[in-house]
Amino acid sequence: MPVEIPRDFRRVIIAASVGNVIEWYDFYIFGSLAAILSVKFFEQSHPVAALLSTIALFTAGFLIRPLGAFLFGWMGDRVGRKYTFLVTLSGMGLGTGAIGLIPTYESIGLAAAFILFGLRMIQGLCLGGEYGGAITYVAEHVPDERRGYYTGWLQTSPTLGIVGSLAVIIVVRTYFGEAAFNAWAWRVPFLISFLLVAVAIYIRLQLQETPIFTEIKARGQMTGNPWREAFLSANIKYVGIATLVLIGQGVVWYSGQFWALYFLQQVSKVDPLSSAYIVGAALLIAAPSMIFFGWLSDIIGRKPVILGGMLVAAITYYPLYLWLGTVTQPGHINYPVAIFVVFILVCYVGMVYGPVGAFLAEYFPGRIRYTSVSVPYHIGNGWGGGLVPFVTSAAFAATGSIGSALIYPIAVPAVCFVLCLFLMPETRKISIWQPLEPTAAT
Repeated sequence: MPVEIPRDFRRVIIAASVGNVIEWYDFYIFGSLAAILSVKFFEQSHPVAALLSTIALFTAGFLIRPLGAFLFGWMGDRVGRKYTFLVTLSGMGLGTGAIGLIPTYESIGLAAAFILFGLRMIQGLCLGGEYGGAITYVAEHVPDERRGYYTGWLQTSPTLGIVGSLAVIIVVRTYFGEAAFNAWAWRVPFLISFLLVAVAIYIRLQLQETPIFTEIKARGQMTGNPWREAFLSANIKYVGIATLVLIGQGVVWYSGQFWALYFLQQVSKVDPLSSAYIVGAALLIAAPSMIFFGWLSDIIGRKPVILGGMLVAAITYYPLYLWLGTVTQPGHINYPVAIFVVFILVCYVGMVYGPVGAFLAEYFPGRIRYTSVSVPYHIGNGWGGGLVPFVTSAAFAATGSIGSALIYPIAVPAVCFVLCLFLMPETRKISIWQPLEPTAAT
């Protein structure tokens, strides 16, 4: 007999999404202020090396995310979805806020960089457990036939988190002025995290455990060892296929949303405030594309939407970034066109990202869903996508060529598209409201 879908699932989606927005704000405030952090925490004899060191730290936060997925995935399948992502949220908020309190390189030397590295690792570990919890929590509350649409709302949260980080930076930079911001007010966006995480914890404390996990627990059918059941069984095949999908998705995600900001600041030499306006406006306008493509995947399937996004991104990145470069020359910025180009890039993100939460939730059984969703997601996004800022920036610094910088963002989605065309299953018609099935989708 299927578990009953709760009536208040829309409130659940809103509460989970708000917490997720704040957690992604925490993670991306670091990347948004990479140029400032490179000055404050690294020796400045070679500014490019200092910037790349900061971007490498940003990337390291992604690379450690699969470890967080392993740790918190186990906890989510053994202890519960709700309490696990309360722990990850708390760790993320405290790790971010503490960055605003670190003495600079000028004050304590190399120790400043080591402390920053430690806090970035805490961020990465906690984020590794957040997404699997949030997407599993939402998916285990909503009806099968509209899972893409409702999880699409949650998928807007990283984009809105970036918008939030950019908005806070714009307000603080404008209020205090450029000199004060560069001197000390850059700390304010990090310190705000303490307040935001308190709000998010309060919101999430009001939520209940998911009905599917509650039913599995009540029937005594929880997994004894999520790691063994997820990775040392036939399920490892599905984890591998999901990872491949997520690598392509992750590279499109970061190439479209995050490298656009780096491109404007490092390639086109647009000032930080103007680049924040361009990217922030485009992200805000394009955020509903996550919901639209999630909804579309409920009608035509997860696979055609996700793979369509990979294909169109691989084909059009080079001309789009060339176009963006021509309309963002210093002193001659065409704001409407620049926003439109970034909007297109973010719509590609909507195609690959909007339906992927529903795909992952449907692909794995409830008893090991948290672990099985978290690990592929954070390998794909943390390793595949997380390398985009570092690889593209390093390639451009070495060659000065946009084409060289885009080799990675173009090649990875293209290869993943070809492989997933044959390996990725369609999951749209799979019901997760039969939570006791022991094997993954075939």
